[in-house]
Amino acid sequence: MALVAGCSSGGPKFSGERAMAPSSVVGSAECQRNPRSCIYEGRYEPNERAYAEYEAARLNQMELQRLRRGGRW
Repeated sequence: MALVAGCSSGGPKFSGERAMAPSSVVGSAECQRNPRSCIYEGRYEPNERAYAEYEAARLNQMELQRLRRGGRW
């Protein structure tokens, strides 16, 4: 497995996609205190499920890289 750091315009494009800074990915103070309060259990809009799965994989990869470096954001 190869890890690549840097900017990329890759990845799928979904309608309504918004760029998120790493600080916003970590979540609000409320989500940090009570993560269950930030779990959405409703239906997905068209393409939202694919975006959520893509974003989850991207965030997991970022966290893996952070843990391997042994650092913080």
